[in-house]
Amino acid sequence: MGLVEGDSVNVAGFAHARGSAPTATAAIRATPADFQVDEDCPIELSDSGEHLWCRIEKTGLTTQDAVQALSRAAGVHPRQIGFAGLKDRHAVTCQWISLAWPMAQPLPVFDGIYGLKVLEARRHERKLKRGAHRGNRFVIRLRALDADRAALDADLDRIRTQGVPNYFGPQRFGHGGRNLALSRALFAGRRLSRNRRGFALSSARSLLFNAVLDARVRDGSWNRLIDGEAVMLDGSHSVFARNGTDQSEQKLTERLDGFDIHPSGPLPGRGGDDVVEAQAAAFENAVIADYPDLVAGLRDAGVDAARRALRLPVRELEWTFESDTALVLSFWLPPGAFATSVLRELVDVSEGRAGGDNADQVD
Repeated sequence: MGLVEGDSVNVAGFAHARGSAPTATAAIRATPADFQVDEDCPIELSDSGEHLWCRIEKTGLTTQDAVQALSRAAGVHPRQIGFAGLKDRHAVTCQWISLAWPMAQPLPVFDGIYGLKVLEARRHERKLKRGAHRGNRFVIRLRALDADRAALDADLDRIRTQGVPNYFGPQRFGHGGRNLALSRALFAGRRLSRNRRGFALSSARSLLFNAVLDARVRDGSWNRLIDGEAVMLDGSHSVFARNGTDQSEQKLTERLDGFDIHPSGPLPGRGGDDVVEAQAAAFENAVIADYPDLVAGLRDAGVDAARRALRLPVRELEWTFESDTALVLSFWLPPGAFATSVLRELVDVSEGRAGGDNADQVD
């Protein structure tokens, strides 16, 4: 089976950096506490101003659920509530959320909200904006582990030093990978709600990026710079042309090895620039040529072209075997990265709960 069959994306078909799919198996999310996410938001709060920033812990709620719950409890319109990123429902997650709150007004009471605790509340002058956080720290417990421990240790050591392919996770493609049907319906002229339109556009663009990354993984070039590469700065959307820089090959290699720069792949849409050239451009064009309807649909929908790093560093990676059948992983990822992209290089996981389209929806 290829990457797409009919209107379904074969997420399991994306190539693995380890050379083949892992033989180890494990279960995740047997309980929400098995999947913990702690938002890294380094903003220094002033303790004064017309916005109340609340650090919350939520369980069994999406970020939007938490916003609605705080809105009802405080009597604040959701538009006056800010957050940096979306966090998964099927987990225990911590993040900051801000509410517009006049200085003269007594602090609200947030007791008794199902699945939500306010851990800390402080004032600040500004509303919390999307993307203001630096990243997310994960602690994931794998249960029912069936693996060769030596082989798993070797894979973890490799991931620590090389990173993993920066695939978009399976939730981008919906249950069974079938959001692609929604993409094609939109591009054929069907009217969709704002949310469903967003799902459709995101699914199409994520597939095109993953297809290019899949080809680079199979080629062995996902973690190295090729001729004409659009080189992306770590932690930034800024890119520069490899063939246009005066940096030496040795300097570029040192920066690549230090995770300061990464090869990048396309997020197709309208416009864009010509920073990718030569072999890299030919490589990308050959892959996305298999999806002309999606490329044209994204362009006609007015989605702006962008780029994304092909390689994902897995920082602060640590692991502990609690027993022969339980492994605890901890690591830090930047916004927009997927914990499933790390896990798929280690184990074939099964969900210890009913699955859902928004599993691992973290940014």
